[in-house]
Amino acid sequence: MRLELVTIPCLKDNYAFLIHDAASGETAVVDLPEAPPIRAALSQRGWRLSDILLTHHHWDHIDGVADLVAATGARVTGAGADAHRLPPLGRSMAPGEAFTVCGTRAEVLDVPGHTVGHIAYYLPEAGLAFTGDSLMAGGCGRLFEGTPAQMWQSLSHLATLPPETLICSGHEYTASNLRFAATLEPENAALMLRIAATTAARQEGRATVPSTLSLELETNPFLRAGLPQIKAALGMKHAPDDASFAEIRARKDRF
Repeated sequence: MRLELVTIPCLKDNYAFLIHDAASGETAVVDLPEAPPIRAALSQRGWRLSDILLTHHHWDHIDGVADLVAATGARVTGAGADAHRLPPLGRSMAPGEAFTVCGTRAEVLDVPGHTVGHIAYYLPEAGLAFTGDSLMAGGCGRLFEGTPAQMWQSLSHLATLPPETLICSGHEYTASNLRFAATLEPENAALMLRIAATTAARQEGRATVPSTLSLELETNPFLRAGLPQIKAALGMKHAPDDASFAEIRARKDRF
């Protein structure tokens, strides 16, 4: 990967991501829960912030934007359809469009469900997908605005990316997500290995994101909602895939 990727813990359990291109000197941050950790990471590395990419409008993904725009003049990119509830945008994007950031192509993916205006950024040459609160490590975001059918379609779209893609998601929810996953697939060997690895990582204070899409496909019940064994575990053998997904999401909400 030509770009350098840095995962930055923010607030209580959020993450922001820095991507840096040494050739151009450009640096972007994806989502910005608060400014101080981003400032510290930039200062430590001597990087200049050129771009801010936003996945959705929730406060814990945008609250640091104003401070860093004032300090750096960084250009803010986000969904044009959500511009009315995002910080002022310097670049408004629509799903299906692409732009260049840090010297590489970034594709804008439509991933509604958590919010109706949620987008993700896929950087194919770098093998990175910034999914915010859509596809998450071991889970997916709550459906605050969208429908189960919308979220299932979003996750199904993300599932078609190359399996080696790094999924850069917005929260450290992995341990609880995997505990829930084990209630559906207690005999999933890959899941048990991931639970052990996640436990060890958290005990050592290490982040569990990003994760690979291949690992998510093996262990994330929300991506696996269409599989016969998952439907059998739910008692929904003949249900449509989005109905199976909806049941998993409802169970996780009560977990």
